[in-house]
This record gives sequence, structure tokens and C-alpha cells, in this order.
Amino acid sequence: MTATRIYLDHAATTPMLPAAREAMAEALARWHNPSSPHAEGRAARAELEEARNRIALALGWNGTTILTAGASESLTIVLQRARAGTRHISAVEHEALGRAAPAAVRLPVDADGIVRLEGIEGDRPLVAVQHANNETGIIQPLGDIAAHVRARGGLLLADCAQTAGKLPLPDADFIALSAHKFGGPPGIGALLVRDLETLEAVGGQEQGYRYGTENIPSAIGMAVALEAGNGWMETAAALRNRLDGAIESAGGSIVGAASPRIPTIGGYRMPGVSSQAQLIQFDIAGIAVSGGSACSSGSLKSSPVLRAMGWDDTAAGEVVRASFGRSTTQAEVDRFAALWAEMAARRRAA
Repeated sequence: MTATRIYLDHAATTPMLPAAREAMAEALARWHNPSSPHAEGRAARAELEEARNRIALALGWNGTTILTAGASESLTIVLQRARAGTRHISAVEHEALGRAAPAAVRLPVDADGIVRLEGIEGDRPLVAVQHANNETGIIQPLGDIAAHVRARGGLLLADCAQTAGKLPLPDADFIALSAHKFGGPPGIGALLVRDLETLEAVGGQEQGYRYGTENIPSAIGMAVALEAGNGWMETAAALRNRLDGAIESAGGSIVGAASPRIPTIGGYRMPGVSSQAQLIQFDIAGIAVSGGSACSSGSLKSSPVLRAMGWDDTAAGEVVRASFGRSTTQAEVDRFAALWAEMAARRRAA
């Protein structure tokens, strides 16, 4: 195992930014409950609302910002409580949506991973679609999807776990995000709501839309991480393009190569070598990558995302995901590409 490991699994989670850690550490000293009526509670409430406003401003959001435990909770709130008709989720969504709405209509995708909308049913449908897929990086045309959904009187829920803080927010009625994907702390996220009248309240905190004492230190850490901006995305695009070229030159194939993809995620097939075997060899060599979603990385089943795109089980079972963060370097990408090429060459020579 190498002395210094290379981490290329930022789509699963990425390190907290130092500024976010420092801001959280300072906030932990101010431990009062923002729901308390006394002076200390009112001060905590003011601090919470300031963090909320900073989050919205950094995202360019002018609707309501509900703080949650992360994107999975945000998605669940909407799928279970939106004032809408039939629930729809695309066939390539994160598994959290299937758990939240097991009876939802599944919308197919084409071979390029783009959602097909002809299967939408009923009046005022709720349609949930990822902005960028967590396994393939494929970006959905949410502007076109929003127009189609609204023409039917429906509502669009955008899962922006992989894009918030990196790409501009899409046009959607609900947006879910997690702080730990862009350098904030784990265990906090947000649900952005265009119109609160479209969501059923349950009482409690967050204007009656979520129970539980608010996590002020994490809210501040999330705000600081978002305020750091996305100026590193151009570098990420150059690194991903470099890796794409190296993988193709070494005989591999790129998942979703013909589709628009977020610069931070690349899916790569090594013909003849299972993803499990690849992951073991990369890990021994000191490189952390993934076989897909971190939530299902322990499963031996091939990716449902790739199967929905028309890949057979064999091909889908030969794909690994490399994903980049602010700290990713060209040397790290080149090391991964070189090891990938070595492994592929050994397979061809066997």
C-alpha cells in the first residue's frame, strides 16, 4: 500500500473545507436552543437565520430554505408530503427515492441516460429527477423537463446532491442538497421550496416542516462551504477530460460519453475485469474509487442505473467510478490512469 493514498471518491463525500471546520468549532461554543424564548435563545435564533440567509444567497435561491439532515431526508419530505398527484421517479435515481416512494411510476431513460417523459401519468404529477447522476455524472435537461411537467400542472423535484455548490441551481419547485458533497459538514442539508403551499406541514421546527432542534454549527459550516464558490470546476473539467482520454487510449469505455456530464464524475468500464476485482486492486495500490453509489457499494448486484441505460449485467459489472474534489491533482489522476492501463493490459495478456 502506498504511503500517501489517493482519494478519488468525492461523489460519496468530500473533505470539509478548513474554513467550514473553523466556523463550526467557533459556533459549538454557542450551544443555546434557537426555539427558547429567552435572550440566549433569541441570539441563537438570529444566528441560525443568518446562516440560512447566507446559504440561500450563496445558492442564488429566493424561495424558502428548510434545513434538513441531508438530501435523502429532503427528498423523502417532498415525495411523501408534496401536494401533488402521482409520484414519478426516473429509472436512474438514487435508491433513497425508491425507499421513500416505493409505488412511484418509474420513468425510463434512453441509452444516453436521459429521462424520457412520455410515461408521466395523471393530473398535477410530481416528478423527481437528479440534476446529475451520482454514478455516471450525466446531467439531465431539467429546464426542458420542468417545462414539460408544468405544462401538465405538475411539480418538479430536483435532486442536486451532486451539483449544488458546483453548478447553477436548475429551475425546479423543490431542490434537495447535502452539505458533505461540497465541503460542508455531514449530517446537514437543505430542502429548497419555491412555494410552501405545495408542501404539507407537520408542525415542529423549520416553520412547521420538520421536527427536531436545529443544528446551528452545521448550518454555519454549510454556509461557509457554499461561500467558497465553484471556481475549481474548470480544473475538475480538465482533469476529467484528461482521464477520459487516458482510459479510451487504454481500451476502456466511458459511461455516458455522448451526454453532458458534470466535471467531477466519471464512470469507466474495463472489459473482462469485474468492478469488485478492480476496487480491490486499486485499494491495495492506495487509490480509493467506487463501484457506484456509496449507499450500495457493498452489493454484488450490477448497477440498476447502467441496466436502465441498456447495459447487460456483464458490462455493468465492469464499471468503476472516479470522482474529483477541490484537492484532486493531475498527478493523482495520472496515477489512477496508469494503474488502470496496467490492469487492463494484464487482462488482455491473460
